[in-house]
Amino acid sequence: MSETNSCTVDVATLYIVPTPIGNLADITQRALDVLANVDLIAAEDTRHTSRLLTHFSISTRTFALHDHNEQQKADYLIEKLQAGTSIALVSDAGTPLISDPGYHLVNRCRQAGVKVVPLPGPCAVITALSGAGLPSDRFSFEGFLPPKSKGRRDRFQELADDERTMIFYESPHRITDSLADMLAVLGPERQVVLARELTKTFETIHGAPLGELIDWLGEDSNRTRGEMVLLVAGHRAEKEDLPADALRTLGLLVKELPLKKAAALTAEIHGVKKNALYKWGLENLD
Repeated sequence: MSETNSCTVDVATLYIVPTPIGNLADITQRALDVLANVDLIAAEDTRHTSRLLTHFSISTRTFALHDHNEQQKADYLIEKLQAGTSIALVSDAGTPLISDPGYHLVNRCRQAGVKVVPLPGPCAVITALSGAGLPSDRFSFEGFLPPKSKGRRDRFQELADDERTMIFYESPHRITDSLADMLAVLGPERQVVLARELTKTFETIHGAPLGELIDWLGEDSNRTRGEMVLLVAGHRAEKEDLPADALRTLGLLVKELPLKKAAALTAEIHGVKKNALYKWGLENLD
């Protein structure tokens, strides 16, 4: 065990340390203790992290670990860990690995038998979801959207029938184009929540049908500024999505085939959504 002041950290251990996404008061005491007492901090941007450390009077040495060098530097850090060094991994803001570097290092640590200790803490995904007013029992985090329109539309098409709340990160300079692509695929009635500048002075959480949200966004250029999280309500199959003749076909086919196969064939025959047929079958067929 290595010890400084009143806090101890384990030797040969990688700590995953979330840092504030805006409000410095959101950092936990445990995170501060770990950052102050490890031997080394692996940071996405050492200059950014140094400002955080200076604010809390922490003098621990930092080491740059980012998207462009993580795979090359992982072996070096694992050697140090195996030699007894304690290391904290931080990103610029929020929880490391969540659309931030760290996966390769943690994966390699697990393979090498190095102890990994994750700390709970700030995360824009969870912060936005908890305040959005959309269903939170099932959700998917989709990260950043593709930079090109075709890629975005393809992604939205893949997710159009997903019944979970979907969460995306998006940048200010692409938010308008991304919402336009979403509108083209999902339509104007899909409920969408825009959460921007979370925990900061100009925090905004605004939800509306997609068509109305786009209009609202265009009313004030300030609404397209800052770090953004998009939360999209999952698909909800309406009764009219399943015509009576499709249900009759499904009822006949399911007598001879597994429900999943029967739903797929019925969808092909009648041009309806197989996921909606499958769900209806689960709820209504013996």
